[in-house]
Order: sequence, then C-alpha cells, then structure tokens
Amino acid sequence: MNCILLPAANVSHDTAKISALVQINHVTHVLGAKVGESLKIGQLGGQLGTAIIDNITPDGIQLREVALTTAPPPKLDLTVVLALPRPKVLRRLIMDMTALGVRDIILINSYRTQKSYWQSPMLARLDEFVLEGLQQGVDTIAPRVDLQKRFKPFVEDELARLTNERAIVAHPYGSQSFSQYLEKQYLESQCLDQQYSQAQSASVLPSLVCIGAEGGWIDYEIDLLAAKGCVPVHIGPRILRTEAAVNALLGQWLL
Repeated sequence: MNCILLPAANVSHDTAKISALVQINHVTHVLGAKVGESLKIGQLGGQLGTAIIDNITPDGIQLREVALTTAPPPKLDLTVVLALPRPKVLRRLIMDMTALGVRDIILINSYRTQKSYWQSPMLARLDEFVLEGLQQGVDTIAPRVDLQKRFKPFVEDELARLTNERAIVAHPYGSQSFSQYLEKQYLESQCLDQQYSQAQSASVLPSLVCIGAEGGWIDYEIDLLAAKGCVPVHIGPRILRTEAAVNALLGQWLL
C-alpha cells in the first residue's frame, strides 16, 4: 500500500480512524509505524493527504491532524473491455488496471471464457481488488466495473456508445501493429506541420481497448468487433499472456 484509503464515514474534519484489519496490519507490521509518525492517507472518492498517528490499538488506529489537500491523479480517457480471465489472474488484472488509472473496466464473456469463471467467488471481491489497486497507484477514484455475460448483444447494442471513433482490439494476427495504428491516426489528425508533442500523442490514443483472455479472441469475435469499429492490432510477434498484454498496451497511456 502506497497510501491508506479510508471511507468517508471514517473521516471527520481533522481526525480519522483506520478500522480495516488488513490496513491496521500493514501500518503496524509492514510499515512499522508508531504513534506520532505521519501516514499518507486518502478518502475514497475524495482527496489525498497526510495524517499523524494518535493512538494504536488491535482493532483501530486513531489519526489526528488529517490534511486532505491533494487532488487524485486524473483518470485515463480509456475503457478496457476484457474477456473474463481465469479467476487466479483476475485479482492482478483488476489491481493493475486500477493502478494505471483506467476509467472504465468491462468484463465480458468470450468463446474461450470457461462458464465456471462466472461462478467464481473472486467476482464478489472486485471492490477489494479495486481498493488494492487504488492504494497501489495512490488514487481515490475507483474505476467503473461492469460485467457483461453476453458477448454479441453487448458488442452490437452497447459498444458504439463507448467509443469516440478510436477503438482497438488486441489480436496477435492483426495486419498492423499498435505503433503503426498510432502513426496512421497521427497522420490523419492533420498535424504534419507541428512538432509531435505529448499532448498530440495522447489525442490519437484510442479510447477503448478490447483484450482477450488466455487463448485470445476467435475469428467470429474479431470480425464482430471490427464491424463495430474496433481495429485489430498486434504488439509484436510474441504471443503474450493476458497480464503481459494488458500492461504492455496500457503502458502507452502513461508515456
């Protein structure tokens, strides 16, 4: 945890209380913090700041001199549509996407998503994984997480409203690379006579990325996504695990 995030009910003016056992254990055993020392904290949905430890008991840590004066980092202008992965990697993916600042996460069914994944108890813990990602990325604003169990109705009826005409689907057999896609978008933005700046780079990034689970998308899914404006792109000749593909792609937004 790079900061301790507290619900609004635990914050009152210049005092606050840490009551979650996992956070208490982190402060006392991982950080080894003592009474009188400062902590980085934040209010869920609010501001970031600091506080001083006033008292430590087994069931709570009382804070004083709470100063929440720093705005959280801005969200990425990005929606990730992710085929529901294996339960054991779901936690890491939700944490990573949250820490990276993804604004919207949509977990969707796909042909290669096993039906048993939708009955996994891990789906009931999504809020927990989001909190872990927020505390890792030092953020307070949770992404919106949506579950879509029907692939075709979602793509045909809802996908178009989520994009601003720039959307990609990760596909190792796509005819163009992600870098080629970005270059094409840049050229089409009619900025040839201007210096390629970071702001211009961000303006050509897609607002929606579709990423398959292990095994990737089948041809039917690629064709349906492409028909709705998602351009198939690859990120090189290597076939990556979902976790590696997510981080390799989304890292472009941080650059």
